[in-house]
Amino acid sequence: MATTPKSTSTKRSAAKTTPSDETKLVQDLADILDKAGLAELEYESETVAIRLSRVAGAAPVAAVQPAPAAITAQPSASAASTPAATETKAAQDPADHPGAVTSPMVGTVYTAPEPGSPDFVSEGDTVKVGQTLFIVEAMKVMNPITAPAAGTVVRVLVQNAQPVEFGQALVIVE
Repeated sequence: MATTPKSTSTKRSAAKTTPSDETKLVQDLADILDKAGLAELEYESETVAIRLSRVAGAAPVAAVQPAPAAITAQPSASAASTPAATETKAAQDPADHPGAVTSPMVGTVYTAPEPGSPDFVSEGDTVKVGQTLFIVEAMKVMNPITAPAAGTVVRVLVQNAQPVEFGQALVIVE
């Protein structure tokens, strides 16, 4: 039988968890992450658990929180609706606003030029035509989202490192 390498623990079988196999697995998962345009990817088997994330320092919960931000944008008259109906309605109504700036693609929205930097815009800011509001990353390409008109930022509807869909409202500028 083969000898066990010094640094490898033997949970089930040493042949399944060699460092070179784990390295290959991580590289394959990273390729899947890149090709699919995902922000995070988790893989777990009997012998190994791997979590890859391209978002540094963000908790997984932060990527799931866009619905509460969108719900607060709704008038209180919708409070009588069921929570599921409210979330669906809240996600649709901001895009119908005449001052809504929507995402031109599926990707990950970034509210600042780099981690630790101040956001491009905040609620109450005055923006000029062509001013960068966000960056949407899609397939490793950073796409600036600019203000189509001058005005005041009334509501920011997304959070940093949040996945966004095509046509999703990002901000309302009036």
